[in-house]
Amino acid sequence: MRKKQIEEVKAHYDADPALEWKRLEENREEFLLTTCMMDRYIKPGDSVLDIGGGPGRYAVYYARKGCKVTLADLSEGNVAFAGTKAEEEGLPLTALAANCLELDSLHLGQFDHVFLMGPLYHLLEAADRVMAVEVALRQLKPGGKLYVAFLPTVSGLIYCLQHESILPEARKNPDDMRHLAAIAAGEDFEGRGFTQVYCFALENILPFMEQFPLKKLHFFSQEGCLAPNKMELRKRSEAEQELWLETARRYLERPEFLSWAEHVMYIGEKE
Repeated sequence: MRKKQIEEVKAHYDADPALEWKRLEENREEFLLTTCMMDRYIKPGDSVLDIGGGPGRYAVYYARKGCKVTLADLSEGNVAFAGTKAEEEGLPLTALAANCLELDSLHLGQFDHVFLMGPLYHLLEAADRVMAVEVALRQLKPGGKLYVAFLPTVSGLIYCLQHESILPEARKNPDDMRHLAAIAAGEDFEGRGFTQVYCFALENILPFMEQFPLKKLHFFSQEGCLAPNKMELRKRSEAEQELWLETARRYLERPEFLSWAEHVMYIGEKE
């Protein structure tokens, strides 16, 4: 991971540590549907390592549920924000500023659950993406669960659908046009997003994960079938929104809805 790239990612998150916390509050579909799947395995008293955990939205949630949580993030701002959020609720949380590729040097031990929910968005080199998963696996107990999030290339198209006038602007931007071309070609995309980002073509995610000693448990859309219409959905009554969330839970793993997702997750068990 190049020094310039590291500094860019750090600067982005240090500039507004609350941004990702707010994003998951506003995009509650993503958070609620993701934790719905994770809660199948994560129980009170379990140990959790949240690599690239940002401002701690998931870390605080699982600390609140009685888990022993350690958060490691590249951004000192994120780490401080997560620590403050935990302190406000009187929750024990170990929060460390660290590069996801260098965790072995911290000798953290092994955990029941390891989250890798963000680092793969920013690792542009193929060797770094492989190393990130390998490092995460070394922090995981045998039989433990690994939770890996990906940005699919189609997320860019969904974003254009959600926001008025975005697509006309995108057609003037060379990076955005390359992104749209990658979707059409079924290829991964590397380029400018909210920082430099790496997006996986959906069909390339499972082959990527198959190189690691993991048993696949789940591969699902973190927004279910809701992402393309989430802006419209928020205008509806609370009761109807809850009904749609309940409906979406039934379809999280349906392959035909993976292409509706802004984020997808792989859950695997370490063999």
